[in-house]
Amino acid sequence: MINVREASIEDVPTIVEFQQYMAKETEGITLDTSILSAGVQHVFSHPNVAKYYVAESDGKVISCLLVCYEWSEWRNGIIFWIESVYVTKGERGKKVFTTMYKFLQQLVNGDDQLKGIRLYVEKANYTAQKVYRNLGMDGEHYKMYEWMKS
Repeated sequence: MINVREASIEDVPTIVEFQQYMAKETEGITLDTSILSAGVQHVFSHPNVAKYYVAESDGKVISCLLVCYEWSEWRNGIIFWIESVYVTKGERGKKVFTTMYKFLQQLVNGDDQLKGIRLYVEKANYTAQKVYRNLGMDGEHYKMYEWMKS
């Protein structure tokens, strides 16, 4: 059985490890551990910025994701942005993300200030795109652009 919960400060080493794996796996890069650790710690020190959630199976953390908050004046409420999703290799294909997503949907449905869920996905990550479509998400409305300081 998969249990989803809000992450605690004790989960920081696991979250950092998962983010290192994800960066290597998806983009072929190694993240600076001190910068990454500080970034993860920041979330726990500033809960108004974002929140981590983890999934556990048999008492072991098998997945994490980050929810950042977007204020929508059009909706007069908050939209959850899902970021930094990682599921351990042995647990993929077992509906771990689906369970986490449905947990977040319940949070949104239970709070009038929460208006929806968004995420972005790499263009070539067809497996993830299929999962998101199967969950009823729509990727047709917006195209994301970004600029990042070097």
